[in-house]
Amino acid sequence: METAERFRAAVEKRDVSALEGLFTEDVRLYSPVKFVPFEGRAMVLGLFGVLVRVFEDLRYLGRLDGAAETSADGEEAPSVVLPFRATVAGKQIHGIDLLQFDEAGLIKEFTVMVRPQSAVHALGQAVLAGLVADDLAPAPAEG
Repeated sequence: METAERFRAAVEKRDVSALEGLFTEDVRLYSPVKFVPFEGRAMVLGLFGVLVRVFEDLRYLGRLDGAAETSADGEEAPSVVLPFRATVAGKQIHGIDLLQFDEAGLIKEFTVMVRPQSAVHALGQAVLAGLVADDLAPAPAEG
């Protein structure tokens, strides 16, 4: 089974340990709720530990294969888009996961896009709470 299918199966089963061998050591995950990417396998796996708790009824709806430009010189990498639906804090989310692979077939970049804005907001709050609970992010300052 290739990486995208293994990824999909692991997420649908909520099996974070099955994701461990699918990412490069220096993977970057671009999230709709954070300006800078989550970087490194340990951090991305920690994030997925939160996400499998936050997303309710996550289901992938299909798959689109292709290539995506990965550098200023136009270099392309094999890519897969996985459209999904889920619920977070009572909000319906429509989204896509864009997986970009290295030469060995591991995920080197991962971009998540979701809509609508109210769902992005709910997702951001739930993810932050999970990251804080798992000691992966500091608690927000009271203000």
